[in-house]
Amino acid sequence: MKKVSVIILNWNGGALMEEFLPSVVAHTPLHIAEIVVADNGSTDHSIDMLRKKFPEIRIVCFDKNYGFAEGYNRAIARTDAVYTVLLNSDVEVTPNWLDAPLALLDADESIAAVQPKILAQRDKKQFEYAGAAGGFIDIYGYPYCRGRIQYVVEEDRGQYDTQADLLWATGACLFVRTETYKNEGGLDANFFAHQEEIDLCWRLRARGYRIVYTPESTVYHVGGATLHTESPQKTFLNFRNNLLVLYKNLPENDLKHVMRVRYWLDRIAAAKFFITDNPKNAFAVTRARRDFKRLMKDYADIRKENISKTTCWDIPEIRRKSLLYSFYIERKRKFSQLT
Repeated sequence: MKKVSVIILNWNGGALMEEFLPSVVAHTPLHIAEIVVADNGSTDHSIDMLRKKFPEIRIVCFDKNYGFAEGYNRAIARTDAVYTVLLNSDVEVTPNWLDAPLALLDADESIAAVQPKILAQRDKKQFEYAGAAGGFIDIYGYPYCRGRIQYVVEEDRGQYDTQADLLWATGACLFVRTETYKNEGGLDANFFAHQEEIDLCWRLRARGYRIVYTPESTVYHVGGATLHTESPQKTFLNFRNNLLVLYKNLPENDLKHVMRVRYWLDRIAAAKFFITDNPKNAFAVTRARRDFKRLMKDYADIRKENISKTTCWDIPEIRRKSLLYSFYIERKRKFSQLT
């Protein structure tokens, strides 16, 4: 049994893997780790390329595209490694990238997941949007990071070179205890993609585990490589899944108030898309809310289970103030200004 399984989920990403897999192979010691590519029914040259150029990699093939969440669930079900790394196919790793995260997991059983520093692969002085130096969330469900607030991404000048407890770690490079992942339900397959790692980490955090960031490991992430930033489908998944995250995990005392405020905030977001000549994204927000309402009844029992297993009600990594108010009204554009 290997100590760690590095699992890369692929869907028609042959070109990305040709570019970034060499760094993973070069910097992942195979005496303690296995590298697995879990293929979500690709129709490009991915599998042939892997077999020819990367014979040391284990390939797991699925019959169709199960999405990010269920794809990883199926892949992790096939590993017995102590730890699993969920690694995007557009990530370049660096020497000794495994060392610090694994040391944290080895040292403290209360730590369920670890995230390294995530910098932008195309501009290595900048933090990467989807993860940066670790994730948090505000009371109304808006995620943000050390190093990224809304659309403002900071340059890495060592300002976040301290270990920190998080609410969520990015799925671009997520170290997790394999057994804990399986026991606590893994990623929500209904999410398909986007914000499933926030849901998982919030669930773990509420059940008494810690999510930790370490600056002693660095990886570079392209980001947005599989779904364009302005894609209406991405807008739909982000808004719908964010509402599901809130419904599944918020304490009862907060739920009605938060959902009432989010109704109006989502209407404002849809209106902004419309007046900026982006009607497809405006409709995606409306469709997301409609789909969320349809799914609520199916999630009633899941919410009850989450609440019944909660041991940590006052989570300090959830900001009790509005991020949007701080950003747009108070003009606070950096994480350090929020704290």
